[in-house]
This record gives sequence, structure tokens and C-alpha cells, in this order.
Amino acid sequence: MTLSDFDQDLKTREKIEDELQEPPKYRVLLHNDDFTTMDFVVKILEEVFHKSPSEATSIMLHVHHRGIGECGTYPAEIAETKVDTVHARARAAGFPLLATAEKV
Repeated sequence: MTLSDFDQDLKTREKIEDELQEPPKYRVLLHNDDFTTMDFVVKILEEVFHKSPSEATSIMLHVHHRGIGECGTYPAEIAETKVDTVHARARAAGFPLLATAEKV
């Protein structure tokens, strides 16, 4: 193998590694408000984020006491879908619950 072959092989490997990198992850966050009930937030955490009842209650209390809490980390499209689902369900139930996604 000549030096130029080695350089070409190295460039090819770097390109493949770049293409194989995992997509960026996004944290989905719930924000506290004065209107959404705690029971509704727990229901959202169980149904949308597939949390156990105890984990959902723990996250809900964190959101309630600290103003914001993490529901999970997902690829961009899944995070966006979960945020949209939370908003749709909250609006349908008459609550202003806010969910956001931020890049990790």
C-alpha cells in the first residue's frame, strides 16, 4: 500500500464514520403552570412517555417544585412528535401544559 493509498483509505474511513454517527438527541421537558392538574401530568407521563406510575409521579413533583422537568431523551423527530402529542392532548383537555425539546 502506497502512502497515497493509505491517505485515500483514511479519508474513506473518516467519511464512513461521519455517516454512521448517531443523530443528535433532544431532551423533552415539561414546564410547570398554575392550571394543569397534577393527575393530568402524571397521565401524560405514563401514556406519552411510558413512565411507570411511581416514576411519573416523581417527575411530576419535580416539575411542580422546580418549574421544569425532563421526560426523556430522543432523536429529533421522536422528541418533536412527543412535544406535539403533549400539546394536542393538553389542549383537548383544556390545559395550557407546555412541553419543549432542547438539544443535548
